[in-house]
Amino acid sequence: MEKGTSCGTSECVQGPPSSLTREVKKTRFPEHIYRPKSSPSKSETSSPVEVTGPEPTSHLPYVPVISYRAKRLNQRLPMKAQGPGRTRLVTVETKKIMSVLDEAILRAELVTTFPYLMQHLEAASMVLGPELTGALKEHLRLSNILTATRSRLDGTGPLHKDTHKRKTGAAKDPTGHLPLVTYGLQGSVRNILRLFDTNSETGQIIRSFARRKRLSANLFLKSLVEFRMFFLERLLTTPLEDKEWKELKEELSEQDKKNKELIAWLEEEVTAAVLDRDEELSRKDVIIKELKSQLHNLANCADSQIQRTRAEAEEQQKEAQQGAHAKCLKLQQELNQLRAQFNALIAENQDAEKAIRKKKFKVEMEIENWVQKYDVEMVEKQKEIEEIDVVYSVVKEHLADLREKLRLLDQEHAQIKEERKMKLEQKEKSDQEMAVLVRAATIIQAFWKGYQVRSILRTRRKKKKGKGKKPTKK
Repeated sequence: MEKGTSCGTSECVQGPPSSLTREVKKTRFPEHIYRPKSSPSKSETSSPVEVTGPEPTSHLPYVPVISYRAKRLNQRLPMKAQGPGRTRLVTVETKKIMSVLDEAILRAELVTTFPYLMQHLEAASMVLGPELTGALKEHLRLSNILTATRSRLDGTGPLHKDTHKRKTGAAKDPTGHLPLVTYGLQGSVRNILRLFDTNSETGQIIRSFARRKRLSANLFLKSLVEFRMFFLERLLTTPLEDKEWKELKEELSEQDKKNKELIAWLEEEVTAAVLDRDEELSRKDVIIKELKSQLHNLANCADSQIQRTRAEAEEQQKEAQQGAHAKCLKLQQELNQLRAQFNALIAENQDAEKAIRKKKFKVEMEIENWVQKYDVEMVEKQKEIEEIDVVYSVVKEHLADLREKLRLLDQEHAQIKEERKMKLEQKEKSDQEMAVLVRAATIIQAFWKGYQVRSILRTRRKKKKGKGKKPTKK
């Protein structure tokens, strides 16, 4: 490489080898800055981005660094950028939303043709018919009233007001009635659109006037169509694709940040190498100057010695330049190696992405098969439920008959139970009365026996007393 030429371009994704040239400052490469991860949402196609180093202020110029974030995003498009996973709307709600939006765009196209139709009302009356012509005339009258009202409200002088009074003619003092006029104008637009709905052929003919619309109307319709396409894409996009898009943006942002850090590190290394080379050259220049001064001071020395010393100095300078050139070549080789490694990683990630896409497609097909199988089973279960329901209705009727019989049996059982209860109460009552009588008889017998015992004892005591008194009488 010659002095003053560019060091080349390369895309930096990994660090250079740890061994640099002898004069470059020894610095450990930050391998933690970038470790590419395989992601299923990466694009299938990717190409290296050309990135060059900044132009230093020393003797070795560089091409300015190109901002490659936009290029990288364009080259590594996600699945969402390639189109949504679904190509048609599935749910009824989304179809209704899109039909309403399409209807609104068609109505907007018709409304934007109103100014042209009102300007050429006589020529278009043959196509429009009497009802639409009358409605457009009424719309024109309300538009003139609204314009005059706004002009009058904005005007400040009596001359301005008189001029608008002469122009409006049919408007009878509209000042202060702006909301009513606006409401009437809105109703007129709705009425005209209803008439166009009843006559679809006329609406199709009127839409052919689109090329005669004003630029603002065309821009408005174009914006509506773009909004429809964007909204349709949002409706077709699944939550999984949206999540993958967000993950890809985060990954690209992180990867871009790491690449920037790596580029800054490499630029620092190159700058350090250039500074070392410049310092070496400066030192050699100082040596040359010192040698020249010594040669000047040693004028008496031989010319051969002076030439030899000068040749040695020039040779040392050439060696220093060659060393710097070798450093630049080595750095260029390291950058080329890094670019090759980066391309290999991209190819590997593409293969991984293809495999994951195939796996995803297979899983989706399995899910769809399971759903179909589930639907078939549910239909069979529904038939079984209907058959069971018929049997259940028959059993339910039979159960109702049995319950009616059971209710009658319960009534008979309750009656029998009540009779038994009454008999039992009567028996208990008679038993209680018998127990009272038995107890009374027992008590009476006890008293009677006690009376008899006392009578016997009393008789015995009397007999004993009689026996004791007889000897005293003698």
